[in-house]
Amino acid sequence: MEYKVLSNGIKVPMEGFGVFQVRDKEECKRSVLEAIRAGYRLIDTAASYTNEDAVGEAVREAIAEGICTREELFITSKMWVQDMQNYDMAKKAIDTSLHTLGLEYLDLYLLHQAMKDYFSAWRAMEDAYREGKLRAIGVSNFYPHILTNFCETVEIRPMVNQVETHPYFTQEQALATMNYYGVVPEAWAPLGGGRYSPFTDEMLLGIAAAHGKSVGQVILRWNVQRGVVVIPKSTHKERIEENFHIWDFTLSDEDMAKISSLDMGYQGTAVKHFDPEFIRMCTGRKIHD
Repeated sequence: MEYKVLSNGIKVPMEGFGVFQVRDKEECKRSVLEAIRAGYRLIDTAASYTNEDAVGEAVREAIAEGICTREELFITSKMWVQDMQNYDMAKKAIDTSLHTLGLEYLDLYLLHQAMKDYFSAWRAMEDAYREGKLRAIGVSNFYPHILTNFCETVEIRPMVNQVETHPYFTQEQALATMNYYGVVPEAWAPLGGGRYSPFTDEMLLGIAAAHGKSVGQVILRWNVQRGVVVIPKSTHKERIEENFHIWDFTLSDEDMAKISSLDMGYQGTAVKHFDPEFIRMCTGRKIHD
């Protein structure tokens, strides 16, 4: 495993395990346990995924089995838009996530979207960070212009920006902006989220064959070689284990360029953040009373 060092000196594994859309609690718990047994130490969830409780159960079971210690794990969650209306709501959301997960602290906590009053929400996160409830704080889905304004305004700059990035949406400008402000990039949907056909692409199959790896492993390796933390999701034990084995080979500069040539720009996104309908959906979605 390789690591990135956040701006506050904390090390984060460059590969983790995501649980987006794993809504069945038992399936989520099983998948997280299998991931930890396979060697993953970064686990990524969110209040809006409604599975923080299952993640917490898996973490406690893994610790009880002696697979790892709490200190070896890097647990991430995110504040949903519903709670980003003012400081007090945001402060309560942080405590609710900790309670639901059954943890005394989170290793990383993110604003899930740049919506509603995310500056007030951020101030609550800054205070929780100072109190030791959050070891690191960051954002998610902050496009370059939003991240720039944010970093130029807040007291504590975000340490991570979790964004969609994969060969079909390379986000080069976003990575350059993050690098400028010392923000570590983290990729959700690093394999494309099932919307493309990478596993039948002749170019990707050729690169994978040359390295004795799968297409999925090659795509994940492409991102980490760009300095991007990846959090692939799977509920299948074999795929969970396969995705983890990306640290024993290196892609050439030629390989990297070929893979990047698949970029479709904004048309390659899964979520259209510039679409007013999407914004209305997020601001109207409630995950609690």
